[in-house]
Amino acid sequence: MRIWEKTDQGVIRKESQDACAANTFGVYTVAVVCDGMGGAKAGAVASSEATGIFMDALRHTLEESMTEEQIRQAGLDAAAQANAALYERSRAEDTCRGMGTTLVAAVCRKDRALLFNVGDSRCYLINAAGIRALTRDHSLVQDMLENGDITQEEARTHPNRNLITRAVGTERTVLCDTFDVTLLPGDHLLLCSDGLVNTVSDQEILYEVIHEEQKETCLDRMLEISIDRGAPDNVTMILLEYEEEAE
Repeated sequence: MRIWEKTDQGVIRKESQDACAANTFGVYTVAVVCDGMGGAKAGAVASSEATGIFMDALRHTLEESMTEEQIRQAGLDAAAQANAALYERSRAEDTCRGMGTTLVAAVCRKDRALLFNVGDSRCYLINAAGIRALTRDHSLVQDMLENGDITQEEARTHPNRNLITRAVGTERTVLCDTFDVTLLPGDHLLLCSDGLVNTVSDQEILYEVIHEEQKETCLDRMLEISIDRGAPDNVTMILLEYEEEAE
């Protein structure tokens, strides 16, 4: 699995409340993107702490012999640990009161990927056949979209698009969705914060990932498009590419 990542505070924000990490632990590739909320300091603390706790938990628990269900439980436990730590800190420190964060993560082993999602950061599957969101946003706008109240285009610019209905750290417990996907050689997983998807369309993301030979340049170009359109929020991306393993 090849890995590229990029994060930027954008044009309007004076600080970044996004955090991301990607690493290889033995046979596993793990990636996570978090988008914090709750004020400048609190949002940055929430995303950074959740990212670190999630990665550390999996670093110490993933084993090569695990079944898929055991991997799923390890990811859910890691998200629960991050939630508990953020929730307790928000209650103990006035400057962190009300903080929380989205979380989207991928745990990949060979041609299988397990995804974990809380909030409105996303994971896309991208290949020559097209682009498809694998996760579902936990947001007011997503509910309106599924109810037929607004169109997909209206959703991208809706004034309430930043209102999420689920987050890590805001409640004593957290409900984390899981998804799984089988990967083919040349498949890409893109984990990103909403700062990207609110400024760059799915078709533009597809074009840059599939037709740009240098993946580093691909992420640079998507960030450039977002900045050209005002980038009112932080923009964070992790791109994973599955390559056929040697016999």
